[in-house]
Amino acid sequence: MKALITGGAGFIGFHLAKNLAEEKNEVHILDNFARAKHDEDLKLLLENKNVSLIKADVTNPDFTKELDKNYDQIYHLAAINGTGNFYKIPHLVLKVGVLGTINILDWFSQHKNGKLLISSSSEAYSGALNVMQEKFPIPTPEDVPLIIDDPKNARWSYGGSKILSEIAMHSYAHAFDIRNFVIIRYHNVYGPRMGNEHVIPQFLIRSIKKENPFKIYGGEETRTFCYIDDAIKATKIIMKNNSTNGKTIHVGGSNHEIKIIDVAKLVFEISDYNPKIEILRAPEGSVIRRCPDISKLKSLNYIPEVDLKEGIERTYEWYRKN
Repeated sequence: MKALITGGAGFIGFHLAKNLAEEKNEVHILDNFARAKHDEDLKLLLENKNVSLIKADVTNPDFTKELDKNYDQIYHLAAINGTGNFYKIPHLVLKVGVLGTINILDWFSQHKNGKLLISSSSEAYSGALNVMQEKFPIPTPEDVPLIIDDPKNARWSYGGSKILSEIAMHSYAHAFDIRNFVIIRYHNVYGPRMGNEHVIPQFLIRSIKKENPFKIYGGEETRTFCYIDDAIKATKIIMKNNSTNGKTIHVGGSNHEIKIIDVAKLVFEISDYNPKIEILRAPEGSVIRRCPDISKLKSLNYIPEVDLKEGIERTYEWYRKN
């Protein structure tokens, strides 16, 4: 089996590439390293004869000249994530998210070989919570409306790009009769080697550095987290199952919501640290609750295996050493 992973040197892309390579598949990693690092982990992965690197930018349509035409699986994961980036470089977040998807669809629509997986995010429906209020379903199913409640908020550079990516996929599918595709929405995936721009690694790094007082922005917001190993398992199940063609499927952990402040306390327990907590205002546009309905995913015989405490323990050990 031959697979292409755009954004393959990033967090989810790297772990997916490593997993597929360990199964002796041929894996092509595509990345421009604007954010991903060519670190020791990646160097070790590239020592495998069945793994190759394509250094290219998905926003440049010429990148497709570097690709084969007979991939069995195409995972389009390239994106600029991290809440800080949504506010610092929203134009680039939007550019990569939208142009990258359109360019991969222009290329894929020409030959339609293999199956295309487009990665979306729970951020795509985050605005619906503010608009629908009491009518907003939690756990949230895939058919919830996608609503941009405040286009002036730069945070929507990411969620908006995911909405446009989903629209683009369905539009190209309609125009070119593409049936071999699936859209997945990741929900708060975490684990080793995910950088420092997300809540769990931020808490871990600041705990390791003994920040005191320990600042928490908001704290009452709830999330449902998914350890990277479970996310990779789910992604592969969805890709391999033909019954998922043409569908949108949520990828997340269990339906167990946890407050952000309780995530911090769990980090303190694991890292054996007891700082004074300072609660600050949550970032503008921060979602109050996020919990996916993963019934579709479970119907494919997916069962999350790593609970939050074990996942944070594994992640803590990686960050402590690295």
